Amino acid sequence: MIWFELRSGVHDLDFVDAVDAWLGHLAAERLIEGHTLARRKLGFGPDGLGDWLIDIRTRDLAQLESAFQRAATRTGEAEALHSAVFTKVERPQFGLYRDFPDAVRRG
Repeated sequence: MIWFELRSGVHDLDFVDAVDAWLGHLAAERLIEGHTLARRKLGFGPDGLGDWLIDIRTRDLAQLESAFQRAATRTGEAEALHSAVFTKVERPQFGLYRDFPDAVRRG
């Protein structure tokens, strides 16, 4: 999960399009399973977390690492799509969560 604020002057719907393009690209390459984008409603939420939240879903940590590797190349189409997102945000905070109980803890 990534919590953040939009930079001043960024149009919210332009940001939605950029996120869908970047994360849709990763999904098309099977580097992620999908994503959701949410915006805080009526100011409800913990202080310090941004008004926006992206939840990126992966099968496992190996798939997540592959997605990170693609972003880390900083070249070509992947860089253009990634840049169109990260240049529009400020104060990002990252968290890694998993379903619980998982297969290891069941049974």
